[in-house]
Amino acid sequence: MPRTSFDALLEAGAHFGHLKRKWNPNIAPFVFGEKNGIHIIDLNKTLVKLEEASNAMKQIAKSGRTILFVATKKQAKNIVAEKIKEVGFPCITERWTGGMLTNFATIRRSIRKMAEMNKMANDGTIESLSKKEKLQLSRQRAKLEHQLGSIANMTRLPAAVFVVDITKEHIAISEAKKLNIPTFAIVDTNSDPNKVDFAIPANDDSSTSIRIVIDTLIGAIKEGLEERKEAQVITKRDEKHEEAESDTIESKYEGSGEDEVLAEEEKKAKSQNHGAPHHNKGPKRGGPVGGGNRRAPIKK
Repeated sequence: MPRTSFDALLEAGAHFGHLKRKWNPNIAPFVFGEKNGIHIIDLNKTLVKLEEASNAMKQIAKSGRTILFVATKKQAKNIVAEKIKEVGFPCITERWTGGMLTNFATIRRSIRKMAEMNKMANDGTIESLSKKEKLQLSRQRAKLEHQLGSIANMTRLPAAVFVVDITKEHIAISEAKKLNIPTFAIVDTNSDPNKVDFAIPANDDSSTSIRIVIDTLIGAIKEGLEERKEAQVITKRDEKHEEAESDTIESKYEGSGEDEVLAEEEKKAKSQNHGAPHHNKGPKRGGPVGGGNRRAPIKK
């Protein structure tokens, strides 16, 4: 069952594209027609592409990996910042810092530096510095917090990148492509859908259109996280069940004493000797002491 509907997309204005003269020819398969010089997006194809992207994001979330959301345009930044808190994924809503992905080691160092500054501010160490040093540290900390605060918990490269408006966020798309990271994006009629792996044709300038797409994707991510949580609960329950069975078997044999063990061993030994052949070690009855078959001497 689709996570959203044709009517919901239509009401949100997701079908409105850019002016006809600004279109990208590669978007032609997703264009329904033109009205008053504006291209109209085929929402039936939008539904299909949105469902494909939702299923892919659900599987990524279910596997325990993260998705980086990038939305720096003013129509989308507040929506993404608000909705992303529900799943705890990283996001970029301010200016994209060059090398965010391709030079991730340096970005991590900056994040660690920001964490050290926060620690100094919390434990009062910053108060021991001079007024000038304190001011410089505070400005640097505020700058890092503004640029990297939303990805402070991103300890490794994301499994995928989602972008609103690939024309504006072309650097993010380029870096993800260099690292073979799957890309998702809302693609308007002025953009090339072939530049991303999962293109969702829709209006990327309307806040209502962006919101309905983001809500659908976040809902799919929640489904994946919930299924992952349920799978972990089942796994833990099975492990506890196996441990309980193992403890029961061990306690069964711990109660048997040393005498019972020896008696069990003697019983096994007797059962093994019961079927073995018997050998006569002494002389045969009626025969000579030394054995043999000698005849008695004849008396004369």
